[in-house]
Amino acid sequence: MGGHVTRSRVPQLRLDELLEELQARIDAARGTRDRVHSLLEAVLSVGRELDLTQALRRIVEAAAVLVDARYAALGVISQDGETLSQFLTVGMSEQEVTAIGPYPTGKGLLGELIHHPEALRLGDLSSHTASYGFPANHPPMRTFLGVPVRVREEVFGNLYLTDKRGGEDFDADDESVIATLAVAAGVAIDNARLYEEAQRQQRWLSASAEITRSLLSGSSREQVVELIAQRAREITGAELADVVVPEDGGERLRLDLALGGKAHARQNMVVPTQGTLSGAAYEQGTPVTTPDLADDPRLPTDPRRSEGLGPAVAVPLGRAAGHIDAVLLLARPAGAAEFTEREISPLLGFADQAALGLELAARRHDAEQLAMLEDRDRIARDLHDLAIQRLFATGMTLQSAARFIDHSGASDRVLRAVGDLDETIKIIRSTIFGLRARDEGASQGLRARVVRVVEAAQTALGFAPRLSMEGLLDTDVPGEVADHVLAVLSEALSNSARHAQAARVEVVLQATGKEVVLTVRDDGVGVPEQGRRSGLRNLAERAEGLGGAMELTGPADGGTRLVWSVPLGR
Repeated sequence: MGGHVTRSRVPQLRLDELLEELQARIDAARGTRDRVHSLLEAVLSVGRELDLTQALRRIVEAAAVLVDARYAALGVISQDGETLSQFLTVGMSEQEVTAIGPYPTGKGLLGELIHHPEALRLGDLSSHTASYGFPANHPPMRTFLGVPVRVREEVFGNLYLTDKRGGEDFDADDESVIATLAVAAGVAIDNARLYEEAQRQQRWLSASAEITRSLLSGSSREQVVELIAQRAREITGAELADVVVPEDGGERLRLDLALGGKAHARQNMVVPTQGTLSGAAYEQGTPVTTPDLADDPRLPTDPRRSEGLGPAVAVPLGRAAGHIDAVLLLARPAGAAEFTEREISPLLGFADQAALGLELAARRHDAEQLAMLEDRDRIARDLHDLAIQRLFATGMTLQSAARFIDHSGASDRVLRAVGDLDETIKIIRSTIFGLRARDEGASQGLRARVVRVVEAAQTALGFAPRLSMEGLLDTDVPGEVADHVLAVLSEALSNSARHAQAARVEVVLQATGKEVVLTVRDDGVGVPEQGRRSGLRNLAERAEGLGGAMELTGPADGGTRLVWSVPLGR
């Protein structure tokens, strides 16, 4: 009886074992099905993203979820193929990342995958010969799985995963899943790149069209250069945009425009051509890049090193015109992505087109100046040959007729009219002299010098002052007085830029024949009661030394009105 019971239990035990094995296989199949489903969802999620940065972030997050890793990262390999230019992490808070310090550049175990782009799986990453250990404040990590990400057979970067939850090692299935995700990631990155490139190209075309419109509308060179730098900075995501122009035959480079970063500190900056990124682009005539502007040993004399900048590129302007007359430098913050060939190529095309537009605008300006001078010659000839001769003849006729007028009052009036005609002839002759001023003489006239001072103030003010000039400024105002006028104007505009916080400045310069009057008015905050007035005292002393006066008032509608006047000797 007992033997029968034993025999009946044996089949029951075997049946239980078979059922447990079957259940385990069912669970494994269900787990495999769920994992495949999760992998497909991850592939679809990554593939839908067209923004490159977001696509990279989603790849890292999907990888961590698929293999249940506590920490995950994606390192993007730099153009030199030796280091990492970007490092995106999952699993650590911002505070933890900040405490660790700068992102890794691809040394140790991370660099192993850069130089040997094959899947690497470790039960204890510290046991690998390439492991250097962790920096201070870095969380401990044991298990490791690394898989390269390829884009069109080129290694784009590497996926790094550590510490599988539950304390288990990463297995072959984990490696297979991440390898599959890496393939999908490569396609997604390529699509995002193509989309980003198409969007960037569209923005470059729009910027080129905007610059062309600005040139055709008559904008000044300064305004167009600022527009070029601003659009290049926006499209490339740069923190800083500087334009420098050569001086002393190219030995030095002077800052012509500064945008972003510590722009005020860089005003009037002059740098040597040797040892600077802009200088290298100027000498070579081609774009020059650096992955780290602050620490590049090739750039010991670049003053921007102190601003904590990272990747930068310097692009020459004017190659298409046959000579380089400026260099545009763009720099990103430290830790940002390097400037790639995909970005530099359209940037260079944009720079060439913009520089060619500036060259054409300069040629058009020269042609307009020549036409204006020719027109002035014609007007001067007509005034001399026609107007003056007729006025002179009329004066002679009136002077002769005055002898036959018996009434003394009428005779005096005729003689006064003759005197007025003589004065008119003098004015016309002075005008002819001004019209016939040429080249250096014209450029050294008070009118031209005032225009240059006002244009130079645009950068500091942030807008163009309104300028109006009346009278025979080039002929009636003596050279000494003209020098004082320019000094007063420069100081007044400087005060408006530094202290007034104005949004509008008006400059009016008049030569009345008896005196020269300079009026500068702004809509700023006015002159503070306790503010420094040494500059204003200097302006008043200049006027008094010439027998004139200065008046500073605050109009009822706000702002400041400065009137500086001195007499003109006859």
